[in-house]
Amino acid sequence: MASEAYRESGVDLDRMDGLKERIKGFAASTHGPEVLDSAGSFAGVYQLSGYREPVLVSSTDGVGTKIKIAAQLGHFESVGQDLVVLNVNDILTRGAKPLFFLDYVAFSNLDTQRLDTLMRGIAWGCREVGCSLIGGETAQMPQVYTGGDMDLAGFVVGAVEREQLLESRNIKEGNVLIGMPSSGLHTNGFSLVRHVFNTDANPNVLYKRFDELNHQLGEELLVPHRSYYPLMEPVLRLINGLAHITGGGLPGKLPAILPDDLAAEITRGSWTVLPIFNLIQKEGKISDQEMYRVFNMGLGMVAVCPEANVTKILECLPDAVVIGKMIPRGDGEQVVFID
Repeated sequence: MASEAYRESGVDLDRMDGLKERIKGFAASTHGPEVLDSAGSFAGVYQLSGYREPVLVSSTDGVGTKIKIAAQLGHFESVGQDLVVLNVNDILTRGAKPLFFLDYVAFSNLDTQRLDTLMRGIAWGCREVGCSLIGGETAQMPQVYTGGDMDLAGFVVGAVEREQLLESRNIKEGNVLIGMPSSGLHTNGFSLVRHVFNTDANPNVLYKRFDELNHQLGEELLVPHRSYYPLMEPVLRLINGLAHITGGGLPGKLPAILPDDLAAEITRGSWTVLPIFNLIQKEGKISDQEMYRVFNMGLGMVAVCPEANVTKILECLPDAVVIGKMIPRGDGEQVVFID
């Protein structure tokens, strides 16, 4: 009778239990021998090995209001991948290998198909970077969320040898800035995008083809966040610093890895600004300054390396480009754009 009363309040325990069993299947597809049997436990267990002096590196983040676009289009695999990738990219900036991942999903109405596709995307993201999905939480909260609303967060833990940890003190004057192209918006600036295109009031605009794009707007907005770990892992020993360009853009994210006495001098036009950014700027009549503070503008990662290592890095990363160099800061900003 208790479960019947709970069902009347909006929570179906039987369906939730069935969903959690399906989630276990997705998680198992990401497990290696490091994940110890935790059946019936309240916590995942991971055995760390192969390190002499390991430093654990962690991150947590969500996909923001990109999830509203996913809900309007009924496609959740990409935001599931995004959830893993954006967190792994964050710990990559310290040189860390991702070990295990946990997710948190909260919603009002239990939609099994929606959650199946979401978990499939999370599992895809974990397998792409060799990360184990060892736990998480799925909560039905009808008094907090309404209709199709939901919330999504991810948590990742990685490890790196202490001597290989990327730190600001390693960055020197004269070091070169190398940019890694983004795949699009990634997961940032979606509140502004939704405002520019008025997607809440007019979701049909997501099916519109704009001259600047080769497909519908909605397809562009759901392009998955690029995963940089498989690309950057082979060259981590060649770089002194690495910045993940997310919300805040180049001016907001590069300073997080720089010594106080140095500035990043960036040459405009040295990389390709993707068409979606030009479309957003045109439709929203947004200034250059605001665009660069909100969006990645076509660069998802920026590495800082000694000049002697540039050729080798570019050989390993064919679409990477040199975008600038490190200079003395003086009294100015830590990110300086030149033409």
